Amino acid sequence: MFKKTRFRLTFLGAGITILVLTAMSVLYLLLSEKNLREQDFLAFQQDASSLTQDLREQPVISHEWLSTAEKDGPYTIRLWDNGIELLWGNHPQDAAKRALVNACLSYFSRSFEAERSGGSLSPCVFSFSFSSSGRKEADHYAYLASFPKAGGELTILILKSIEDLNLRLHRQRLSYLLPILFASAAVSLFFWYFTGKLLHPIEESRLSQSRFVAAASHELRTPLSVILSTSEACRRAIQADSSGRAVNGLRFLEIIEDESRLMSRLVADLLTLESADSQTLHLTKTACEADTLLLNTYEAFEPLAAKKGLALSVHLPEEPAAGSAKKTTPFRCDVDRIRQVLSILLHNALCYAPAGSRISLALTEKPDRVSFTVSDNGPGISDADKAHIFERFYRGDQARSLSGHFGLGLSIADEIACAHHGQLSVSDTPGGGATFTLTLPV
Repeated sequence: MFKKTRFRLTFLGAGITILVLTAMSVLYLLLSEKNLREQDFLAFQQDASSLTQDLREQPVISHEWLSTAEKDGPYTIRLWDNGIELLWGNHPQDAAKRALVNACLSYFSRSFEAERSGGSLSPCVFSFSFSSSGRKEADHYAYLASFPKAGGELTILILKSIEDLNLRLHRQRLSYLLPILFASAAVSLFFWYFTGKLLHPIEESRLSQSRFVAAASHELRTPLSVILSTSEACRRAIQADSSGRAVNGLRFLEIIEDESRLMSRLVADLLTLESADSQTLHLTKTACEADTLLLNTYEAFEPLAAKKGLALSVHLPEEPAAGSAKKTTPFRCDVDRIRQVLSILLHNALCYAPAGSRISLALTEKPDRVSFTVSDNGPGISDADKAHIFERFYRGDQARSLSGHFGLGLSIADEIACAHHGQLSVSDTPGGGATFTLTLPV
């Protein structure tokens, strides 16, 4: 799916860019060709007018002068004296030039007969096509004019092929085509790379979501299987002996209740993460004193720590001197959510710390932030696991052996910290163990 989407985005982006680039290049090419044609036509007109002026001033028209004038153009020149064509260039063996002259005169008679008035002909410059292939594109310039000379009227026809101009235009088109092809290839490669980078986070999100769904399905399948099997055993026990095995039936019901409670907690955790993903995690921020929040958490977990044979201690900032103002003002947070984070950290510490070890709660207050620290002397967290412990459903090898741990607690704690624009980090405890630090802005 992503490959097809990437191809379509590349085709769309590169196609539009190449289309705009080609349109602009073609427009510029047409304007350039128009300018070249106009300049070339104007240059021919000026040269023809200059030759005509020289012809007016010469008392004698020599073949040498006409030959030089033709070679300089190169031009084809024909002269008529009172309507009679001069011998210059009028050779029977030169049939191609004769056909060219006839075609020019025929075109002129059809298109510019109105230029002639009273037998005289004002200078007329035009282009026409003389091609055996039948192309309609003009391939020759023509200059036709008549003026009085030596008591008569002299008519001059000057022809010039524009094959050189067409060749230059053709080369110019090729010079435009090659950069367009190169730019099109470069743009296509760029959009292919760009769309790949653009779609990479989306693809990673989809893969992460797939892994999330797969892991959630696996975790939900286990308590459901226990509930189903236990329900079946309970039904059989009650059917076998409604009095003698009633105790076993009640035990089965307790297992069902425990597994249902476990599954309910898992569903609640999944809903919390879904709210964080959709940025709909609701926070009810109120003014809160950090030391009070930490003391309440300590008091809630102290009996459980004592039951497990663990020493739970709390360290608060030193009290200000009597009569002095409180060092920091209460900060705003969602008290229940922050207590949830501390509970997750303490619950993990109580599960992993060995009997007889110590768990410490600490508070650090600064003008711009407040930090809660939970430290234990348990097995610690390897450097390889530290990079993944906040990922969903990730559990280290030791955690996998503990029932009731889905690998979602630290993910939820990290999402709550981010929702408060804070940070949850982990480090090693001196002497062994793990230290989690929750830092929140004041």
